[in-house]
Amino acid sequence: MFLEELFSLKGKVVLVTGGGRGIGQVVARGLAKAGAEVAILQRSEPKEAIKEIEDDGNIAYWVKADVSDEKAVDTAIAKIGERSGRIDVVFNNAGICIHKGTLEASISEWRQVIEVNLTGEYIVARSAARVMMEKGIKGSIINMASMSGSIVNIPQWQASYNASKAGVIHMTKSLAIEWADAGIRVNSLSPGYIATPMSTETPQELKDAWLPLMPLHRMGKPEELISAVIYLASDSSTYTTGLDLIVDGGYSLV
Repeated sequence: MFLEELFSLKGKVVLVTGGGRGIGQVVARGLAKAGAEVAILQRSEPKEAIKEIEDDGNIAYWVKADVSDEKAVDTAIAKIGERSGRIDVVFNNAGICIHKGTLEASISEWRQVIEVNLTGEYIVARSAARVMMEKGIKGSIINMASMSGSIVNIPQWQASYNASKAGVIHMTKSLAIEWADAGIRVNSLSPGYIATPMSTETPQELKDAWLPLMPLHRMGKPEELISAVIYLASDSSTYTTGLDLIVDGGYSLV
C-alpha cells in the first residue's frame, strides 16, 4: 500500500502533448492507469488514445493546439483549467525529427524542428507553470529530451534534432532553478531508440547500423518509459528537480 500511494497519481490532472500516438499515447494510458485525469493536447483529435483510456475506466479528453502557437496553447490550457480545475503535471512530449544532412536541409526545416521541439516545450511549460503558480500548485513538468541531446547519432545526420534536444535539457535545468521557489519541479526524460512510428518507419539500413551499438541489443519499448514518467510525475520524486533521466539501454555509455 505504501508504494501504491507513493507512486499514485490519483486526484492529479496531467497534460500530455502529442499523446495521440507513439510514446505519448502509451505513456498517457499508463498515467491514467496510475489514477490521473489526462488531457491530451495536439492538433488533431486522438480518438484511439482517448478510447483506450476510457475503455480502462479512466478519464481523458482532448484540447486542440499546435505547441508552437503561443495563443493556441494558452487557450487550450485555459480550457483544461475550466474543465478540470487545475493542472498538476505536464508531460511535454510532442516532437518531430527530420533526418537530413546540414547541407541538404533547408533553414525552414531547421526552424520547424526547433519551433516544435524546443520553443513548443518552452511555450507549454511556461503557460502551464503560470496556471500552477496562480493556483498555488506544486506541480511537475516533464520535458521530453533525448539521448540525442547528449550524444551525436550515427549514421543519420540530424543536427537540428540533436540541437533541439540539447536545448531542452539545459532549458529544463534553467526552469528548475527559476521555478524552485514556486514549488514547481522541472525534469527531462531522455529516451534512446524506442520502437515507435518515428523510429520504426526509418530506413532499415539505419536500424541495422544502430543495433550493434546497443548494449542490450534491442530497441526499447514505449511501455518501458511509463515508470520513469510516473516517478517524475508523482510524489515519489518531490526532491528531484533539474534531472535529465536517461532511459537508453546504455547506448550513450559506449
